[in-house]
Amino acid sequence: MNSNLIDALFIFMLACFIGFEVIRHVSPLLHTPLMSLTNALDAIAVVGAIVLVGEHKSNFAAVLGVIAIVAATSNVVGGFLITDRMLKMFKSSRPTKG
Repeated sequence: MNSNLIDALFIFMLACFIGFEVIRHVSPLLHTPLMSLTNALDAIAVVGAIVLVGEHKSNFAAVLGVIAIVAATSNVVGGFLITDRMLKMFKSSRPTKG
């Protein structure tokens, strides 16, 4: 196997493990800020996928880029919807005094 592929797979596995461990220990109070952070990271993934599709080095890369755009965009939209729903739970139903 190519050493670059092995290095990339090792970094990917390490990032998955560290990400899982970090998110697993997050308290429920920090869930909404964490969702906002993951939305920002997914937005970076969308931009990277758009760049990949724009280069069009091969048809396979273009197809993977389109799949990445769809997956990351749906994740961003879903994250914003969940964050909005959670923030609505914290709003008071009483009218504000003014």
